[in-house]
Amino acid sequence: MTRSLPIQQSNFELHPSGALYWVDQSMLLISDVHLGKVSHFRKYGAAVPQNAIAANFRLLDATVQDFHPEKICFLGDLFHSYLNGEWELFSEWVSKVKSEIILIAGNHDIISPLKYEGLGIKVVPELVIGQFLLTHHPEEREGLFNFAGHIHPAVKIRGQGRQSMRLPCFFKSPRQMILPAFGTFTGMHTLEQKNEDEVFAIAEDQVIKL
Repeated sequence: MTRSLPIQQSNFELHPSGALYWVDQSMLLISDVHLGKVSHFRKYGAAVPQNAIAANFRLLDATVQDFHPEKICFLGDLFHSYLNGEWELFSEWVSKVKSEIILIAGNHDIISPLKYEGLGIKVVPELVIGQFLLTHHPEEREGLFNFAGHIHPAVKIRGQGRQSMRLPCFFKSPRQMILPAFGTFTGMHTLEQKNEDEVFAIAEDQVIKL
């Protein structure tokens, strides 16, 4: 179940996958997929389930089908490291997607931009669209609202007694929103909410404002 959120007179939909749909631009924002990470860790002996690879692509398919966006913008760290077998799976996925794809390069995006361009993907350091700034690392820039990733934000929920759990979240401050990591094998970083912040946690198939 998505959650509608107006920001700066524009309309957005927060998706339980961690993606953000920009209604006015027909653009799907996705951050920190880290494709190839499972294969990278398995190569060095880590006990990571092979089905985690397929889970990333199933989630991408389902999210795109929910919105049918004209554009998909990956906010960095699309691929975790160097080329491995998951690149071929990604190439196949791209060939089936009708949307224009843009990659804002992140710190993990070390694969040559020529490889992405060969798939028809535009690679840029950042995007400015109207009053919005799209980056990988969170940034503050005068007069612009920033959408970013990199942090893999999470929030700690405390229950009765000493019970607690961490949930991925969309973390919104007055001039910025940090998207949760989209990938299924990425980890999380807990952020502390201040009075002016808004936190939208992802719990199962829902986006819940805390």
